[in-house]
Amino acid sequence: MKRSSTGILMLASAAALWASSASAQTPDLNALIPPGGGSAAGRIIQIVALLTVLSVAPGLLIMTTSFTRFVVALSFLRSGIGLQSTPANLILISLSLFMTFYVMAPTFERAWDGGVKPLMDNSITEQEAFGKIVEPFRDFMMSQVRDKDLKLFEDLARENFKTKDESPGEIRTLIPAFMISELRRGFEIGFLIALPFLVIDMIVSTLTMSMGMMMLPPSVIALPIKILFFILIDGWNLLIGSLVRSYM
Repeated sequence: MKRSSTGILMLASAAALWASSASAQTPDLNALIPPGGGSAAGRIIQIVALLTVLSVAPGLLIMTTSFTRFVVALSFLRSGIGLQSTPANLILISLSLFMTFYVMAPTFERAWDGGVKPLMDNSITEQEAFGKIVEPFRDFMMSQVRDKDLKLFEDLARENFKTKDESPGEIRTLIPAFMISELRRGFEIGFLIALPFLVIDMIVSTLTMSMGMMMLPPSVIALPIKILFFILIDGWNLLIGSLVRSYM
């Protein structure tokens, strides 16, 4: 009996020591939160919101920058020449991205210096940082959006969604207005790009018909002529320069 009772006491002591050490090693979630940083639930919500923003970053790049105009114009160029896969989509997208970074560099710098960097230094709150980050993009979009498109979405918001009168440039009405303005300008530039190639197609088609070459597709002769024409006028330099200057 003495041996069994002694063993039971030893087991109980070991269990108590293990429980105390385990409780000492259990992390305290409150200790992981900086002072004044809110509750653990608030931090979790912030992390989820950050991951959501990162997941839709490509869409934000398209919606609030010059990427749309560039990629539409380059797509019209490829279609106008008559090439199906040259330049490849990867090349057109990459060129549009680098042109976007070039045009948007001042806007990105303002957003970084005014909002992102102070937030990382904990000198401003998340709410203040959001406003300072959005403001440069709002200014850029306001400088490029058409008044007619902006008024359209403001009227739709008041009529269909029963919103009160808002200050001009509200972000939820500015972004769609900016996008359709960019699409319109992209199509305008695309028309000017495709027009010379259309003239070449018509001339070649007329010549082949007048020469009785009914079985020869005009595109077989027009394609090298259009490529040569684009090279002789230094088309890439003219097109890229015109696209970038359209934002100045």
